[in-house]
Amino acid sequence: MKVAVTDYSFPDLSVEESVLQASGHFIAAWRERKSAAELPALVADADAVITQFAPVNADVIASMHKARVIVRYGIGVDNVDLAAARAKGIPVCNVPDYCIDEVADHTLAFILATTRQVVSNSNTLKDGKWGLATSLDQMKALRDLAVGVVGFGRIGREVVSRLRPFRCRILIYDPIAKAADIEAAGATPVALRELLSQTDVITLHCPSTPDTRGMLNSESLANTRPGVSIINLARGDLIDPNALMAALGSGHVAAAALDVFNPEPIPADHPILKMDNVILASHIASTSVPAVRKLRETAARLALMALNGEPLVNVVN
Repeated sequence: MKVAVTDYSFPDLSVEESVLQASGHFIAAWRERKSAAELPALVADADAVITQFAPVNADVIASMHKARVIVRYGIGVDNVDLAAARAKGIPVCNVPDYCIDEVADHTLAFILATTRQVVSNSNTLKDGKWGLATSLDQMKALRDLAVGVVGFGRIGREVVSRLRPFRCRILIYDPIAKAADIEAAGATPVALRELLSQTDVITLHCPSTPDTRGMLNSESLANTRPGVSIINLARGDLIDPNALMAALGSGHVAAAALDVFNPEPIPADHPILKMDNVILASHIASTSVPAVRKLRETAARLALMALNGEPLVNVVN
């Protein structure tokens, strides 16, 4: 049977081949991300589809005549039209547990980098200057701060466990999580507005959904504490980029550290690239050798399960 891989950022597909070809199936793949209009040529006759960033929209899904599953390389599935897949009877699976520690570690690195001015001081020193890169009030200890964590899923919980030894106050907003579970983790459950107004650092760990897209915008950012730091390792469209840049420019938001952005890749002439109080990464927080191998093996095995007619796990639609 045919497994179509719409796009991938790995050096090759040897991991996927070791799972699928060993069972007699073959892979048809495009390395570079294609437009939605181009995808039907690859997926129309595929028995399973694996995708990374390609736009698997309703038209692409309508062109799938044989697909038994769509598997996303990753946790988020916002590039796949879940409703269209459900209407066509195609389950969509993700890989929800492959990079929990990596993203949680990266979150702490970003929080500490902004509160301790790690990057700005390094850049200042490389420019030949000695001493503080910012005013003294920008050098902060987590012990004295309140950190707001939006989303108490697998990654959010690990972020909280890493924050606790720093003795900061931790506030959690998650409309689904049980208050008792949040309290048992050593944090305080709050409404979103309360989290925004009472925290010095806000870190986002929720999925991109119609309810969360643009959750940090001009209005919500205006309700944050002056001097707040914004950390985002979830999805770029959770934040209105123009509103964030305006708040960074005015100083209301003191710093931002972003592994994700809207759009991605960030255009070379985008003004966010020139802002000294912003740390940027190219959507790499999830990566490590073990994490990437687990991601690829799991995606291939999910496709194989569908081809074998086995019950699927990690179905999100």
